[in-house]
Amino acid sequence: MTSEVQLAMSTQVAAHLRAQILSGTMPPGDRIRQEVVAEQFGTSRLPVREALRMLAAEGLVELEPNKGARIPRLDEHEVSLLYTMRERLEPLALIESIPHLTDEQIDELRLIQLRIEADTELRDFLVLDREFHMLTYSGCDSEHLLGTVRRFWNTTQHYRRAFMEVSGPRRMWIVNAEHNLILDAIERRDAEDAERYLAGHIRRTRIELLRHPEVLVAPSTAPHRTARSTASGGPQPLD
Repeated sequence: MTSEVQLAMSTQVAAHLRAQILSGTMPPGDRIRQEVVAEQFGTSRLPVREALRMLAAEGLVELEPNKGARIPRLDEHEVSLLYTMRERLEPLALIESIPHLTDEQIDELRLIQLRIEADTELRDFLVLDREFHMLTYSGCDSEHLLGTVRRFWNTTQHYRRAFMEVSGPRRMWIVNAEHNLILDAIERRDAEDAERYLAGHIRRTRIELLRHPEVLVAPSTAPHRTARSTASGGPQPLD
């Protein structure tokens, strides 16, 4: 296998596993067996190993010596700490981004927010919410900062999903109000207001999440649950 073919296969495997993890099909605690994934894709373990390294760099898996890879399972303190770090870093990314956002990007943000408000059954909220916030940060020219922000989002994805299942539509009016405050500040190019609103938005989520410690417990998994049990149907396209 040439290096180009191996890279293409690693990218394909990573995309498949990333979609499984972010969608919740593979929850925290699940292990990923290289040999199982290699068999599914009809390849050797080398591209799978590289795909897992990619996902580890994104914060989606943990590589454990002599044990392979697994989806990270966070305890209450770790979740609280990650959200506290997000409260500090994401407002900074937003401050760096606002001067560089185009009018077209701001128009797109408004359209995304309208789609969020129209999604009353929360079918697409996690995807749209991520799209909204990542677009607000897209003007930041520090890849180190953006990479850290994306990693924190990946690591806390399961807990955002669990929180939305608990809070449901009854709390969406608060989310929408906060999004609109952030968007209004961006439209006015007021980085100070945007920073304050975003920090409060993340802080509120952290406080509410910690009031529901039951959602911090990952679904119990069978002792031998692996990537085979969550992806037996073969590779699936990204959402």
